[in-house]
Amino acid sequence: MDITSLISPESVVPSLKATSKKQALQELAKYAATLTGLHERAVFDVLLERERLGSTGVGNGIGIPHGKLPQLTRLYGVFARLDRPIEFEAIDDQPVDLIFLLLAPESAGADHLKALARVSRLLRDKSMCEKLRATSTADGLYALLVASEAQAA
Repeated sequence: MDITSLISPESVVPSLKATSKKQALQELAKYAATLTGLHERAVFDVLLERERLGSTGVGNGIGIPHGKLPQLTRLYGVFARLDRPIEFEAIDDQPVDLIFLLLAPESAGADHLKALARVSRLLRDKSMCEKLRATSTADGLYALLVASEAQAA
C-alpha cells in the first residue's frame, strides 16, 4: 500500500486551525468531502463513531482517525499539520499536531488494514515527524510523505 495511492497534493493541509479534537475532525471531514464527493456530515459521523470505540491518537503527537463508508470506491487520505497541538485523548496523553485521516470503502477489509499499517509505520519514524513539523507548505509536506515511499522501496 503506497502513500501515493492515498494522498495527492490537494489532500495535504499545511496548517489546520482547530482548538479541539471535534473541531479538527469537522475540518478534516470538510476536506475529505471535497475529495470524495461525499457529504461532510457523513464523513464526520463515521469518524466520530470510530472515536467512540477508542481514541485514534496513537502517541507522539500523531492521530490517525479512520472510518469506512459504503459510498467509497477506493481509499482516501488527508494529511494535516495543525497550527497548534490539541488534546486528542491519545494513548500517551500527549496533544496531537499531525493527523493522517484515512477513509475506506466498507468492502476494503485487508486494504484498509494495510493502509493503516503503512501510515502508522510512516508516522512512527521520529525523524520523518520532525521534518513534517518543520515544513509549512502543502507541497513540502506532500514531497516528504511521497519521498518516504522511495526510501521504503
